[in-house]
Amino acid sequence: MGRSVLVAGVARYLGGRFARLLADRPEVDRVIGVDVIAPPHDIGAAEFVRADIRNSMIGRIIEQTGVDTLVHMSVIATPISAGGRTAQKEINVIGTMQLLAAAQRAPRLQRLVVKSTSAVYGSSPRDPSMFTEGQVGKHPPRSGWGKDSAEVEEYVRGFSRRRPDVAVATLRLANVVGPGIRTSMTDYFSLPVVPSVLGFDPRLQFLHEDDALEALLRATLGPAEGVVNVAGDGVITLGQAARFAGRPTVGVPPGLAGLMGSLYHRGGLADFSADQIRYLSYGRCLDTTRMRSELDFRPQYTTRTAFQDFVRTRGLRGPLSPQVIDALERRLVERLRPEEAARRAEAVR
Repeated sequence: MGRSVLVAGVARYLGGRFARLLADRPEVDRVIGVDVIAPPHDIGAAEFVRADIRNSMIGRIIEQTGVDTLVHMSVIATPISAGGRTAQKEINVIGTMQLLAAAQRAPRLQRLVVKSTSAVYGSSPRDPSMFTEGQVGKHPPRSGWGKDSAEVEEYVRGFSRRRPDVAVATLRLANVVGPGIRTSMTDYFSLPVVPSVLGFDPRLQFLHEDDALEALLRATLGPAEGVVNVAGDGVITLGQAARFAGRPTVGVPPGLAGLMGSLYHRGGLADFSADQIRYLSYGRCLDTTRMRSELDFRPQYTTRTAFQDFVRTRGLRGPLSPQVIDALERRLVERLRPEEAARRAEAVR
């Protein structure tokens, strides 16, 4: 008999894609997708049940469907998509508490997979160059998605102590980019001019959306347990990423960075919290040793190629973009070729 999986958060882009991919796997008999609104995208053979994880109804759904695996992808990254910070906090934290309470009462449950974020480490100039899963950041997140995710992980650890018979895997994903996903970072690098904190050029890591989904599949169907960092190999700096996107940067004094974030948030251009500003100052990178040993997973895309694929598929171009520079170089070479040929002929004589 195959697996029966409930995926919470299928109305969002990654959740919907994940449910569709999971339903196509031969070892999975049934996939039930849950969210408060119907998915705007195709979820394939997965079944959809309209439900709010903040409501006790989720417990009845888990009990009636008899699922053996629960994948929690309902932690919302931005308050804009949630309808405000209050709603975001309720869905992320209260929703997780209700979901885990229902899971605790599910006797058939064998595996819990939680999609988390590397933002739980925070960002600080005193942080290690590469975070391992057992390390704690010197400046943990104090607001927004990062703080919510840290609280979610704490509740997950409590669930694991109460249900030691359930295998629990928590994936801390680096910033996910790709052709279809929209996040605060994809919005940021899509701005006509990319603001940066003056005097800082942080190291960044990215994870392609296809690799994020593959890592979640392996965590759901495989034996991995515990916390696992997931990121593409290598790093790039903010300045390099802006050049790949063909975007000029403008330095903002550190004292005005918070005001900059507020202005961009109010204008609906990008969603930046104080923690996001710290990330754009100091960066954050992950050690992915456990990703290889526990998940047996090696991303198809590096940090650089994942970001470049995002740039290519979004059609981001500008005076600094690699495509434009390459085209100019080719034209210059073509114009110089007749003169070079003449010089070489003269040299032979």
